[in-house]
Amino acid sequence: MYEGSAWLYERIKEKERAHLCKTFYFTKNELVSSFDKYNEYDPVEFEVAKKKQGYYCFPKDLLCLDYDLYIHEDIKLEKKMFVTHLNISIFLKINKIINGSIYIGGEEENSIPESVFKELLDAFPNSYELKKYTLARISAVLSSYLDTKEDYEEKYHKYLNKKVSKKGRNVQYEYSDIELWKYQGLLQKLKLMLDDNNSYNENQWQAELIQIILFLYPKYIYVFKEAPIIDTYNKKRRIDYLLVDSNGNTDIIEIKKPFCKCIVTERRYRDNYIPLRELSGAVMQVEKYIFYLNKYGSKGEEKLTSHYKEDIADNFKIKITNPCGIIIMGRTKGLSKEQIQDFEVIKRKYKSIIDILTYDDLIKRFEFIIMKWKKLNTTS
Repeated sequence: MYEGSAWLYERIKEKERAHLCKTFYFTKNELVSSFDKYNEYDPVEFEVAKKKQGYYCFPKDLLCLDYDLYIHEDIKLEKKMFVTHLNISIFLKINKIINGSIYIGGEEENSIPESVFKELLDAFPNSYELKKYTLARISAVLSSYLDTKEDYEEKYHKYLNKKVSKKGRNVQYEYSDIELWKYQGLLQKLKLMLDDNNSYNENQWQAELIQIILFLYPKYIYVFKEAPIIDTYNKKRRIDYLLVDSNGNTDIIEIKKPFCKCIVTERRYRDNYIPLRELSGAVMQVEKYIFYLNKYGSKGEEKLTSHYKEDIADNFKIKITNPCGIIIMGRTKGLSKEQIQDFEVIKRKYKSIIDILTYDDLIKRFEFIIMKWKKLNTTS
């Protein structure tokens, strides 16, 4: 039975190395002190690092790493930098993630700043957190079969939410200049088109407006003009514009030129303003295309995917899953408050229509988006 430090000297002598705190691997090569039987409790001293160009270099074998560890000379060395209170080797965990030598502090390229390293140390779970995590995992399995005393999963998540979280870059602020410039340019183009709409034929108007619209609906990554479908009588039809989102799901957009007085009636019918024929006709047209698309089903998905295979990404599939419609038409400019209110009611009664937007709605939407980016740009 060894007392004091004798066991450590004996361990190195017998096994040629000693493993301490599940982190350090000491051999006789690092041993500086020698055993003194008259002072058995004197500390055992090891040389663990050599100074190289302003860094303490810890050899890889000392910590069982793939590469040497370098810690800047200005950083105060403490045990907690190397091992947690649960005897978890910190640099061994980092070694599993990083391919190359680990540098802490200093000006070396790719070195981890001291402040960031301290944040990393704080992020290592303590025994209290591990206990909560263990109970949460056990509770998750057993709660489906047995009544548990408490909701341990919820308690664990509440605990995590109270901890200081990692804070990343404010990407909205970083890109606010670009977004502001983009939407201001789109709004300017839209207004110029509206001021000179008579100079455009319908095809060119639709082609240019669809480019603007896609910025308001960024989920759509493809737009196909005159998409071929088959109606219920096996007759070939073409949808003016078919929208496809990043999941392959399809929707329809109908774009009309901005004629005035094509939204609701000027006079009330039974104390209500009702949709004009132009609006009802546009809705009917979109709903009919949606009906044809749904009837086209899986066969239609295959046909459309094959038809546009040169335009879509590899292995991308076009899907027909409860498609909806968007209608762009008319102006609310010149309508009374009551007419606009009834128009809002009309817009909401069509289940298959996502949006019925007038050109004034488009302008307002762009203006609100620009206000948002302006505020982000100045206050962040």
